[in-house]
Amino acid sequence: MDKNLLQRLISGFFYGLVIVLCTTPLGAEYIGKIFPDIKQYQLYYGMITFFMLVGIWECIRIMKFGKGWERFAVIPVSLYVFYLFSKRYFMQGFSYNFNLSEFLALFLIVIAAVTLFRFKDELYFESGKLIFTVIYVALTFGFALGLPEFSAEDYFSLEVFMLFVLIWSSDSFAYFSGRLFGKHKMAPKISPKKTWEGFAGGVILTLILGFFIEKYYTELRGNWMVVGFLVSVFAPLGDLVESQLKRSFGVKDSGNIIPGHGGILDRLDSFIICAPVVYLYFILENII
Repeated sequence: MDKNLLQRLISGFFYGLVIVLCTTPLGAEYIGKIFPDIKQYQLYYGMITFFMLVGIWECIRIMKFGKGWERFAVIPVSLYVFYLFSKRYFMQGFSYNFNLSEFLALFLIVIAAVTLFRFKDELYFESGKLIFTVIYVALTFGFALGLPEFSAEDYFSLEVFMLFVLIWSSDSFAYFSGRLFGKHKMAPKISPKKTWEGFAGGVILTLILGFFIEKYYTELRGNWMVVGFLVSVFAPLGDLVESQLKRSFGVKDSGNIIPGHGGILDRLDSFIICAPVVYLYFILENII
């Protein structure tokens, strides 16, 4: 077996294992045998916090922060923003009351993406790098904290795990559809391998998977065919955003924390965009 393939399989297995243990009740069940007081929501919170911190460091590396105050301010500012979400979801219990600050945060994510594609020269300024990193990493992972429901009695819902399943499936479906039928490039300058045929295959097959999740996991919030559609559309966009970020600064991979797969931003580029989108859908579904 090729050494690089073996490395990718091993690191991919452990990455997937971390996701499973931290987003399903299995984590508290098995890790609880060693640490009896561990709660599932604590594992999830720890995982998202770790991803957020590594993501910030990778952004500093990708965007080549200088030695000005912005380089030293980005982590404290990001932690404060992340803390505001932590306080809302983890210190005061789960809440789905949409407020103005969350609306502004979602709007800022859109502005950051538009800036990256249309006004990327703004990101060459140190202040631009700081603002983009806080929005792209701290805000998006902050929204991810609001996806599951949980309680002190160890109840933890599976929305985040199923979101990962849909993202992984969407990526796989799009890849194989593109390999089999792909002829028309989606964004040749940013991601040459993406095709519209692959995108269409990803949408159709992810919708089908969403149908089965909706059918067999009726306790989940929202309609999972809708979630599947949102994932199939925004997961490729998340990949394009991170690809554009790396391309703008001449970087191949965001990092090497996952051997053979790259960095956290490489692996979670789709999740970073899908988490706020799905959160917004849950809010709208709850209101309507």
